[in-house]
Amino acid sequence: MENNTKTPLYHLSEISKSFGHVEALKNINMSVFEGEIIGLVGDNGAGKSTLIKILSGIYSPDSGTIEYEGIERKITSYRDSQEIGIATIYQDRALVDSVSIYRNIFMGNEIIRPTGILEKKKMRREAHRVLKESIHIGIESPNQIVGDLSGGQKQAVAIARAIYFRARLLLLDEPTNALSVKESQQVMEFVKNLRSEGVSSIFVTHNLLHVHSIADRFVILSHGEKVGNFDKEDISIEKLEKVIVTGRADSN
Repeated sequence: MENNTKTPLYHLSEISKSFGHVEALKNINMSVFEGEIIGLVGDNGAGKSTLIKILSGIYSPDSGTIEYEGIERKITSYRDSQEIGIATIYQDRALVDSVSIYRNIFMGNEIIRPTGILEKKKMRREAHRVLKESIHIGIESPNQIVGDLSGGQKQAVAIARAIYFRARLLLLDEPTNALSVKESQQVMEFVKNLRSEGVSSIFVTHNLLHVHSIADRFVILSHGEKVGNFDKEDISIEKLEKVIVTGRADSN
């Protein structure tokens, strides 16, 4: 269960969201602690994507509060989300295949001299550093074109971008979907390595085998409600699947 002995990094209280007559989320309470990996799971229509979009600033909740380090914060835009250390890594990675790795990492946040000239050398150096030190991935050069990378390497670039700009919480939306077995293992290793640096993650996926291998805790949604909150050691993959299918934490 959630660790109540310390203040969570993020805390969601009574979050609700409706679209017309459809209640996408109903009074969701959820905490995220520093360096914790949460598996956010549930069947289609459970509310996972809506919750992620609220945390990333795409949607505003109809009611409820979000706290960061114990202080209530309003998230009404992607910039609001970034300002409290939240970075979203989408399935399509939001990268531009036709430009280099370092340009992708700094896209929209370029290092510029007072004269208006891009600090390309510094951006290359910083891109190389974050890829080597935080992500531990063997990419030959930050000048490589992103379109030439594997799926797993592209995910690594997207994560490196988030880490460079001091993300404290990664929202990973189906990060291993459409990746090979090897690439999926790489992405999961990136996420586990970041945990030791105090970076938290919410891992959204339908692949229970993947998420069970790395998550510390599972939050289970069903029809917009939280129906389960389990530490990893308290729930097997089989039990996790049963709760998702039945929508009941007490199912036998």
